[in-house]
Amino acid sequence: MGSRIGELVINQLEDLQTPPPARGLKVFIVRHWKALLVVIVLVLLMIGFTLYLRHKQPIAPPAGGRFGQNGPVAVAVATAAAGDIQVKIPALGTVTPLATVVVRTQVSGTLQKIYFTEGQFVHQGDPLAQIDPRPYEAALQQMQGNLARDQSLLTNARLDLKRYEGLVKEDSIAEQQLDTQRALVAQYVGTVDADEGQVNTAKVNLIYAHIVSPVTGRVGLRPVDQGNYVTPGDANGIVLVNQLQPITVIFPIPEDNVSAVMKRLHQGAQLSVEAYDRTNSTKIADGKLLTADNTIDVTTGTVKLRAQFDNQDNALFPNQFVNIQLLQDVLTNQIIIPNAAVRRGAPNGVASTFVYVVNGDNTVSVRPVTLGVVDGERVAVSAGLKAGEVVVTEGGDRLRDGAPVILPGAPAAAGAARPAGKPGAGTPGGAKAGAPGAGRTRPRPQPSQ
Repeated sequence: MGSRIGELVINQLEDLQTPPPARGLKVFIVRHWKALLVVIVLVLLMIGFTLYLRHKQPIAPPAGGRFGQNGPVAVAVATAAAGDIQVKIPALGTVTPLATVVVRTQVSGTLQKIYFTEGQFVHQGDPLAQIDPRPYEAALQQMQGNLARDQSLLTNARLDLKRYEGLVKEDSIAEQQLDTQRALVAQYVGTVDADEGQVNTAKVNLIYAHIVSPVTGRVGLRPVDQGNYVTPGDANGIVLVNQLQPITVIFPIPEDNVSAVMKRLHQGAQLSVEAYDRTNSTKIADGKLLTADNTIDVTTGTVKLRAQFDNQDNALFPNQFVNIQLLQDVLTNQIIIPNAAVRRGAPNGVASTFVYVVNGDNTVSVRPVTLGVVDGERVAVSAGLKAGEVVVTEGGDRLRDGAPVILPGAPAAAGAARPAGKPGAGTPGGAKAGAPGAGRTRPRPQPSQ
């Protein structure tokens, strides 16, 4: 028993001392060599792509060179000039004809003839349509007959009245008979007057059967065709006529501008008005201000004005929306610069409008200015600038007070015209060609293409 236990202990000790099967690095590589190969290829590709990008990236120019932060900046400039500038009031207007007439029939009847074509220009008094006149001709003839009959009765009654007046003087008839005859004469006079009125009415109705244009203008689309029975109550009428020459535009202006405009009108000034298209880029017509409304609209704080245009080319169409420029006044002897030259900011710690003024040594100075009237792309400067001074219009985003600039058409500097490292080029330390140490300056390597 004891010997068996000893053998078991010896066997267990031998098992613990026996090394395990080999699971080293070689076994791992053998089992996973495909995955390891893929990883190695990907790493090599990433390293090669990174080296390619670094090789192709251009070398940044020196900070103090032509395009450096402290180098001169190419700008566009303009010269402040003295001149006239217009004070204009912009508005949105609606083209409104001086006369818009819906031609309706005054009598009922069959539309017998139509004398116009759609879109035709007609003059005042031109025939447009005709209603069947025969019923009105017959009515006129009847009224004229009644008038002739009653006129004969009146004549006979007046003769009898004259006889009765003689007989009363001879005391041959009673006074009552004379009074009765006088009343009969008066009755016939009233009847004749009524007949004359009916005759005139029949004549007017006969005239209404022939419809003419009440104004000079352009007819629209025909809402009713020949042969229809028309009445004065028809909503659309026979046709619509718009007067187009001349034509007007009604537009509102703010109540703050009313006083200045009315003052100019009371002085007898003729204010010009320009009409532009919806994009406010193309001028359509020139006109003049006619009058102003007598009430301020409290809901919008505006006053309506009416301007008149000749419209000989029919460029303005009824109910068309147009942009209006009302010329209120013309200011003379103003300092004028382009709008692009004005900048807004706080260069001196105070928010203001300013410009960059170009000095004689091709540097710029910050100049605060006070702006006046704006006229499109131009603006008047009321203070801070003189006529003849040059201001920067483009390229001022990188400027500061005292910064050097390159004016349009100016030759480039010698050091800026040659690339770094060439003979005669400026060195980073500021040495020129021929100066001590200039020849030992290492040229900047150029990127390979």
